[in-house]
Amino acid sequence: MKLATLLLALSAVSVAQNYTARTAPQQGISVIRLTDAAKGVEVSVVPSLGNRVTEMKVHGKNILYFPVTDLAELKSKPALNGIPFLAPWGNRLDAESFWANDKNYPFNMTLGNVRGPIPIHGLLANSDLWEVVEAAADRKSAHVTSRLRFWKYPQLMAQWPFAHEYEITYRLADGVLEVQTTVSNLSAEPMPIALAFHPYYRIPDVPRDQWIAKIPARKIVITDNRLVATGEFKAYDMPDPLPLKGHPLDTGFTDLARDPQGHAHFSIEASGMKVETLFGPKYPVAVIYAPPAPEGQTRDFICFEPMTGITDAINLHHAGKYPDLQTVAPGAKWTESFWVRASGI
Repeated sequence: MKLATLLLALSAVSVAQNYTARTAPQQGISVIRLTDAAKGVEVSVVPSLGNRVTEMKVHGKNILYFPVTDLAELKSKPALNGIPFLAPWGNRLDAESFWANDKNYPFNMTLGNVRGPIPIHGLLANSDLWEVVEAAADRKSAHVTSRLRFWKYPQLMAQWPFAHEYEITYRLADGVLEVQTTVSNLSAEPMPIALAFHPYYRIPDVPRDQWIAKIPARKIVITDNRLVATGEFKAYDMPDPLPLKGHPLDTGFTDLARDPQGHAHFSIEASGMKVETLFGPKYPVAVIYAPPAPEGQTRDFICFEPMTGITDAINLHHAGKYPDLQTVAPGAKWTESFWVRASGI
């Protein structure tokens, strides 16, 4: 009886130690690492770099495209890679202003935090304003939760004058990474939800020309020559599944097919390996980015970007061309997740 009790106790300790959440400096920058030892998965999060995930290693292989060895250099020369967060809007806007609640809000282009003349990817992709709320592990998972109090910063409020907060929890459980985002609207008016993520996925050691993509969409978003959505759509007319060789993409998709839990499954496969991302119901749109490589170079990544609406949704909504804009009421919260998992790696 005593031996059985001891073995049970040792088993409980082993399970508890499977998941860890540890903070460690890398080139002087704080990195939080979530580990699932049983599944061989380690996720690295850098709060001071836009709260970005830089690595999701599966048995030592990073399934995220992150061609950076010096985090300090990336802070000084920002670029997109890993899993960046794009807010208050993702992708492009049609003008140096946006509409909300029948009012037009021009950007202050002299502040330097909006990229024009087609503003793209919001204000926070490389922000160092994130505060870690908690990093912890238990028997079921490891997680880190960080918060950005947007309302505290005049240079942000000058561009998007809605008092609000973001909270992102990265949770690793059973080899799967969940990315949960909560937006709290502290302002007196409804706030448009136009955020997105821009994850860069890869199949380790296999060229992109050998990858096969699964895109669970019924419609393609029509854009103009600037890649800004027009508010029109056409039927999905691409191969299913889609060989990526000869098929560069910078395309929006919607009317997503979903499983009984409401998840839309996007994936790439090659050589028996699979990388998959699942979108929750409040991500009704995906922009898929797999650009052609410059001559003599490779671009072995694909982005399945979870978006809350089509490109320029806020302005198209005002123009009566996109009725599906999401908003969050004063004093309310908006929450949604997407998930990342890999197999065969």
